[in-house]
Amino acid sequence: MSAADAPAAAPGGGPLVLPPLGFGAAQLGNLYRATTDEEADGAVRAAWDAGIRCFDTAPHYGIGTSERRLGRRLAGYPRQEYLVSTKVGRLLLPGPGTGDDLANGFAVPDDHVRAWDFSEAGVRRSHAESLERLGLDSVDILFAHDPEEGPTQQAFAEGLPALARMREEGLVRAVGVGSKDADVLTRAVRTGLIDLVMLSGRFTLLEQDAAAELLTACVDHGVGIVAVSVFNSGLLARHRVADDATYEYDQAPAEMIARARELAGIAERHGVTLPDLAVQFPLRHPAVRSVVLGMRTAEQVRSNAQRMGVEIPAAAWEDVQRTEDAARRADAERAQSTEGADGGR
Repeated sequence: MSAADAPAAAPGGGPLVLPPLGFGAAQLGNLYRATTDEEADGAVRAAWDAGIRCFDTAPHYGIGTSERRLGRRLAGYPRQEYLVSTKVGRLLLPGPGTGDDLANGFAVPDDHVRAWDFSEAGVRRSHAESLERLGLDSVDILFAHDPEEGPTQQAFAEGLPALARMREEGLVRAVGVGSKDADVLTRAVRTGLIDLVMLSGRFTLLEQDAAAELLTACVDHGVGIVAVSVFNSGLLARHRVADDATYEYDQAPAEMIARARELAGIAERHGVTLPDLAVQFPLRHPAVRSVVLGMRTAEQVRSNAQRMGVEIPAAAWEDVQRTEDAARRADAERAQSTEGADGGR
């Protein structure tokens, strides 16, 4: 069975069910380089044509550019047929307008700046301003965005309770926290206030150990996981793993490249590709509800939708598991050897 056979979204009323594949709109905010209007139009249209009905954005993405672009492109589709998630925690305030935002990764003018604010007033203001940029009366999901990078204590003491109240008031259907820090997400899950976490790059084909405690907490508390950055910033994005492949937005260590190539070999033996495995892997865990992939062009959308529908043999996953188990044993042996050497000094 392919991951595409999982339940589809139910965007209207009733329980919030996420589709296996969601559209990440950071690239619509000119992530790293400018995205043309033609690329944005084509990407959203291709997503809709491929059956993708969940779209994720944030004020942070291009200082509001992603929300504005996404909202304009979704305006032609029936609102009850799709889900939108956005994020809170960074308010957008008037900026100098004399340069660009490339220091934060976005090729847009710096006509606004970000200001951390997880207070209840800040969360509600961020939500209202996002609705205005999106041109919508409501969004379905609100995530507290990267609380570990801002005022973490305020996020937990004020932001999460505010989100829970907004859900109770019917302003949103689900609330959560988005982060690459699995410990922060585990702490958020244990508050009992949230429905979802968006986990970046910590539960992938290549990397799972950092998320082990989080996965258990999510199962115990009935919290769903939205997995993002499942290609580990490029290392798993191509079947042929290049010597200069990136991991965590830097040159991948030789050990990581070797492991990625071993996984690519498994994929090839079973008639699939490394990206096929990478896209579908997170959904094998019962806590993972959806994988959201950042997509800039129609070609990328069609390629990722196809990957989600590939039939991956059970034997391929068994081989992946054996490889992971062997890697863990090797890591444990190295750690034990290092401890022994240190003790002998």
